[in-house]
Amino acid sequence: MDAVKLDALKLDPLRTRTIAAEFIGTLLLVFFAVGSAVLAADYIGVLGIALAFGFTLLALIYGLGPVSGSHVNPAITFGMLVEGRITLRTAIEYWVAQLLGGIVGAALLFLLAKQVPGLKTSGAFGSNGFGDRSAVHIDTGGAFLAEVLMTFVLVFVVLAVTHKVAMVGFDGLAIGLVLAVVHLVGIPLTGCSVNPARSLGPAVFAGGAALSQLWLFIVAPLVGAALAALAHQVTHPPQAPVLVADERTAPRFQAAPGHLTGEERLHGTGGGGARGEGGAGGTRGKPRRP
Repeated sequence: MDAVKLDALKLDPLRTRTIAAEFIGTLLLVFFAVGSAVLAADYIGVLGIALAFGFTLLALIYGLGPVSGSHVNPAITFGMLVEGRITLRTAIEYWVAQLLGGIVGAALLFLLAKQVPGLKTSGAFGSNGFGDRSAVHIDTGGAFLAEVLMTFVLVFVVLAVTHKVAMVGFDGLAIGLVLAVVHLVGIPLTGCSVNPARSLGPAVFAGGAALSQLWLFIVAPLVGAALAALAHQVTHPPQAPVLVADERTAPRFQAAPGHLTGEERLHGTGGGGARGEGGAGGTRGKPRRP
């Protein structure tokens, strides 16, 4: 009986690896990407900060993607959950790891920033904001709409490039580029969140208005992620062929009853399919063999 209880308390090695990957990935994203805004904004400007976010995420995708999918963003995890690629338990574990990673990453950045003479950390510290905390003084409604739309684009691209195919080759480049692009647009508006964990960490150490405005940068990205998942289900149905726009594929997808569909032809012996369904957890699976 005691042995059974001990077995139940043992951690699943695979689950431990994925949780650790999300924690470390979010920590690194906050430390380096937000750090570019806190420590180097006067030297690299908006373009440099945007590229820092994009390149950091790109590196994490190739480094941690095979382990956890490298969500490093509660909004992306929520989009995966809405689309049914991951279970609720996995989503909750990822959220906890991501939020803790964001706070620890911000804590390390805070310690480093304190070593720079004259650098102010209270009030701003790479946090997101609207109203008088926005470079263009965007109001609450405008900030909410901007964060929803920017997160929509980010999550939609993530879902699209991981649709039925492993994250290999240059697929990760699209995600890094879209994060850089939304930051080019979003930094003057709200500082660009599109990631509740990225917003939480800096806000904890900035304090004041950064904490009172934090709700928007948690709610809006989750709304944008949910809308992206719903839109993706329309443009990329689970049973649709990967290349619907291919004229040779589309007719097979609309085949009459009793005939092979485009999906069956792609993955069956007759079609010699080259791409497979995504793996368990909806992150990046291995291609199915024909």
